[in-house]
Amino acid sequence: MTRKASVAAALLAAVAGTALAGCDAAPQPSPAPSANATSTAGEPRDAFTGVSSIDVDGRSVRVSCSGDPVEGRPVVVLLHGGGDGLAELADLQETLGERDRVCSYDRLGAGDSDEPAGPQTLDSTGEVLTEVIDQVAGDAPVVLAGHSLGGLIAARYAPDHQDRVRGLVLIDATSPTQGADLRASIPESATGPAAELRDQTLAVFEGEWPERLAVADGEVASAGDIPVEVLQHGGDYLTAIPEYGPDLERAWSEGQRKWLAVSSQSTLSTASDSGHHIYLDEPEVVVEAIQRVVSEAADPS
Repeated sequence: MTRKASVAAALLAAVAGTALAGCDAAPQPSPAPSANATSTAGEPRDAFTGVSSIDVDGRSVRVSCSGDPVEGRPVVVLLHGGGDGLAELADLQETLGERDRVCSYDRLGAGDSDEPAGPQTLDSTGEVLTEVIDQVAGDAPVVLAGHSLGGLIAARYAPDHQDRVRGLVLIDATSPTQGADLRASIPESATGPAAELRDQTLAVFEGEWPERLAVADGEVASAGDIPVEVLQHGGDYLTAIPEYGPDLERAWSEGQRKWLAVSSQSTLSTASDSGHHIYLDEPEVVVEAIQRVVSEAADPS
């Protein structure tokens, strides 16, 4: 892969949440051994550990859980970035599972879950998330921790599900205005790799990707006063793109600040030594952030 292609892949990983070859390369951990169990939508399950499947409207959704439920503490649900899956989150899940119940899942069109039956929206992917929460958490509240596109999905989901979502951790989440940000940073007059990158990324946001999930820009809705931690990368990342890199980096940082509006109790911090995959570059930063939010969201009794 050429340097230009590597940079293009890196930006796609950032703005579209896709993990392409050569981007943030790291050994991919394996998920826990399969629990060899399948459950049907609407049928809550007893707490389990390992990898299992649930049926959502006739589609198989792969889920993985670690740790035991802890009375008074929310269940953590991890949401992967686009192009990734629960396998990439396995090490993070295992570490968090030493203290809390933690689960992750492959969205439709990702990992070992079925392909979607048709185009997806944030509403339809939210319906799958609701079923996952019902299956892995029962009646317990949850803290959602999402990376990249998973962070955007979590932050869009929380305001409409304040009865279940008690906290958020947004890990270099895709900007709520990513389409506009990209168009402003790379104008139509651009040529070469930058123009190709812009067009490919906008196509991803229009649903041209295995998840077939179309994501429109929008205002950030409020989820009340739940604890929220927004983590952004601080390493030299987007600035490597000739001519347009600095503008892309500024727009990305501004997108992180926009997510602060999701709660009156939001904080922003920077993982200074990380690229886009903060949970791989500085896993301790992500673990500590999630544990803080879970503790703040826990039942004080």
